[in-house]
Amino acid sequence: MGSLTEELPKPMLPLRGKPMLEHILDRLREAGFMQGLVVTGFRAEAIEEYFIRYPMNLTFRRQATLDGTGSAALLAREFCGTEASLLTFGDILTEAADYRAMAAMLEADAEAQAVLAAKWVDDPWQGAAIYERDGVVERVIEKPARGTSTTHWNSAGTYMFRASIFDELVRIPRSVRREYELTTAIQQLLAAGSRVLLHGLAGVWRDVGRPEDLGAAQEMV
Repeated sequence: MGSLTEELPKPMLPLRGKPMLEHILDRLREAGFMQGLVVTGFRAEAIEEYFIRYPMNLTFRRQATLDGTGSAALLAREFCGTEASLLTFGDILTEAADYRAMAAMLEADAEAQAVLAAKWVDDPWQGAAIYERDGVVERVIEKPARGTSTTHWNSAGTYMFRASIFDELVRIPRSVRREYELTTAIQQLLAAGSRVLLHGLAGVWRDVGRPEDLGAAQEMV
């Protein structure tokens, strides 16, 4: 995002007068989620001060060392306890109906340990390629080389997890990018034979990763 985020955390970028993160939380509330944990990093105080009065029971945890999505997710272990939880990133806009659908999928399948949201794309090289059979995930490849994927499913940055994910997060190694990545924990679940489901997004979705994405995000909200 360049200069747009020199002083402002990306989740606080305004979309139609409200921070992007507020739109995400609004959709989570609409889907029935009543409490949440917000993991912050850069300019954490800007997020905490803004959302201290937000009408949802929010807890804040700061990621002291910005060393990956896996480390950030692990900060939620005590907060979640033994309960299932939804995880989403602060620059991913998803409709409330998809949040509800993912929660319902996990609740309906006692053996499933996770549900991964996915978006159908031409080539998932910019995200994580998800390979599945009959709705059950077989493998996930983070940042595949362009043109090498034989799947069109791209990870949409939203997940439902049972508490077993934290047992995987505590033992993930650093990736080739020298980060502790959430995708590695999911790969470990799959390697252990855990049942992981795919939810193909039915509604509008937007990854707000670049300045040119902001216009489309404005229209979405």
